[in-house]
Amino acid sequence: MARSIIKQTKTLGLHLLFWTGVWFFYYYFFSYNSNDTRYITWFSSCLLPLTIAITYFVERNLIPRYLLTRQYWRFALYSFYTLVASSYLIVLALYACLIFLLKFNVAIMPPMSKNFLFILILVYLVVGVISFVSILNHNFKTDSKNRELENKILATQLQLKEQELNYLKRQIHPHFLFNTLNTIYGFALKQSKHTPEVILKLSNLLDYILYQINQPQVSLREEVLHIQEYIELEKIRFKDSLRVDQQMNDIDANIKIAPMLLIPFIENAFKHGNIIGGFLTINIQLKVSNNQLLFSIDNSFKTDEVSPSKTGIGLENIKKRLDIHYKDAYELSSTVVHNRYHISLKLLNLNLPPNE
Repeated sequence: MARSIIKQTKTLGLHLLFWTGVWFFYYYFFSYNSNDTRYITWFSSCLLPLTIAITYFVERNLIPRYLLTRQYWRFALYSFYTLVASSYLIVLALYACLIFLLKFNVAIMPPMSKNFLFILILVYLVVGVISFVSILNHNFKTDSKNRELENKILATQLQLKEQELNYLKRQIHPHFLFNTLNTIYGFALKQSKHTPEVILKLSNLLDYILYQINQPQVSLREEVLHIQEYIELEKIRFKDSLRVDQQMNDIDANIKIAPMLLIPFIENAFKHGNIIGGFLTINIQLKVSNNQLLFSIDNSFKTDEVSPSKTGIGLENIKKRLDIHYKDAYELSSTVVHNRYHISLKLLNLNLPPNE
């Protein structure tokens, strides 16, 4: 409340200061080649309220109602009416001062106050300046509101993008966790010596999924380590019916990628792979060369039982993440050949940080 009163008082003071300046502006011009200070003072004082009324009418009525709403023909029409009415009032003020102050003695009338066109130009010069400033102020406020709205939209989009990204990062299938917990439960009932090892591997993987994944980048070596832990957990569940061939050696610790980028491919192979000839076989290859990452994985797959279009549980999510992190800098393909489902990923310009 106090700030509002201070602001209103400040605005009123600025207006009073401006119109005082306008009065001196009139006095200066009308005193040219004349020493009749009494007439000039009264004439300037009579002309000032007319100027104030015309200015505020144009600035607070015509401009916002017609000019800013692009009703140009109405603005032109009402501006013409305003010009006619203001000209009539200026003539009345001119004759009133001539009659009451000079007794209709035109000869002693200050020369600059005789010229009606000059008086009209002075009045509308003030009106024009105020109107121009008003339009500039309106445009400035509009631009500020637009920028603020754009910033809010961008902030909302970034927040949604971040939420979507966090959601996509955590798309490790709940069946894996459920099956692993069942395995741990079975080991616990048997009091197996492998129980602590399984719990530790699962704990490390969950720690990576829930916490370290929030980082914009992780070491490729760390991603590979958790892939191997994932595979080890699946080996416990599949026992002797799983064959995994891994070629993921000599990974430079300085190479970084977006977190949780490769693990969904591994999960996809285990979930949609089929046991053929008594084994689920999975082949994994990972190679870094010439600032490019080449990753491929294939698994045994019965094409007559499941449509290939239904094997990509996570593939659409993976594509979305790749579009976010490596837009226009990756190649992803999938094929089904001879009961093998094959996925290939190439990341280009690996030395560059992923898009945020």
